[in-house]
Amino acid sequence: MYINFWYPIAKSEDVVTYEPHRVKVLGQQLIAFRDTEGNAHILSDVCIHRGAALGKGWVKGNHVVCPYHGWQFAGDGKCTHIPTVDEKQIPARAKVDSYPVQEKYGIVFAFLGDLPEEERPPLHEIEEYDKEGWRANRLVVFELDAYYERSIENGLDPSHNEFVHPAQGRPGMQPDFRKKPLDMKDGPWGSEFLVSFENQLSDSRALSEEAKLEHEVTAGSGYVGPNQMITWICLSKDQVFHQYFFEAPVDEGRTRIFFVNMRTFMLEPENDRRLVNINLTVAQEDIDLLATLDPVGTPNNPSDEVLVPSDGAVISYRQHLKTWKEKGWCIDMETLNAKRQNMAFAIPCPDRRTSGNWVLSPVPLFPTAE
Repeated sequence: MYINFWYPIAKSEDVVTYEPHRVKVLGQQLIAFRDTEGNAHILSDVCIHRGAALGKGWVKGNHVVCPYHGWQFAGDGKCTHIPTVDEKQIPARAKVDSYPVQEKYGIVFAFLGDLPEEERPPLHEIEEYDKEGWRANRLVVFELDAYYERSIENGLDPSHNEFVHPAQGRPGMQPDFRKKPLDMKDGPWGSEFLVSFENQLSDSRALSEEAKLEHEVTAGSGYVGPNQMITWICLSKDQVFHQYFFEAPVDEGRTRIFFVNMRTFMLEPENDRRLVNINLTVAQEDIDLLATLDPVGTPNNPSDEVLVPSDGAVISYRQHLKTWKEKGWCIDMETLNAKRQNMAFAIPCPDRRTSGNWVLSPVPLFPTAE
């Protein structure tokens, strides 16, 4: 799991002004709440006084109140009130990590890391959101008993569809696709591909080249960072799906997915439920399979699996993960879990770059490459 990327924390509707919303991401407990102006805030869920969960407390004005001794923390993470201490005597160390927030698509996102704003990887933009001719289904959130890297790789794997999704896995792959590597288009934070599928029209051989293009079926996937995946499905020039998966690793064995489905047809609201049900049926087929993978996580050694040309997107993804690990952004979960008994951790926030004297230890990270 990696720090220094944007992660979905909660549905916008679940982040309120009267109580903190408690959630686990990257193996760490976080809280989300709104201030009196409606701004969302994300904090570490550990009171630095005696270790209580702030998420078990409540929101008072613009502060979250610890349920153990009543300490109050503002949206910037600083403690502003200790019932047993004069305000002028509140220790400078009385602060918890607070993370940058973006709220889009009905989702509250947090940047979980310490990079300054100008260096942060992007939150993927859904350019067609709210545009005429497109409709977004209601936001769907679901969880699966699988490691998020396995989930992302599943979405980047075009060769599994006709086997895992028998109702949706046709048309079949083009013969050329079976013989050559995926044509990956790389970017600084990810990569993408697009492939064509066999035209299933009975009279396709009689179609002109122009007509064939109009009926061409294409599909592709891409990823941005370790946890944002996009799928493009073009059934025809007038029937297009764009699907966005913002994934939150809960821990090493569980993943929470925020799914935004965009479409250019069947735009009437009454079609939403039907399409959501279809999407969830397809997702369940993946969930059932991913829960059985062995090992649970992706292998550390590439030679522990036999990869073939159609796994090009998976290979690309793993290469990016290796790069981010070499930057020193990968959490050392084995060390973290071994020390949890007597030590509380936090994902380091940007303020740690400019101020010291923090109580909570930053999550242990693998060292940068020499």
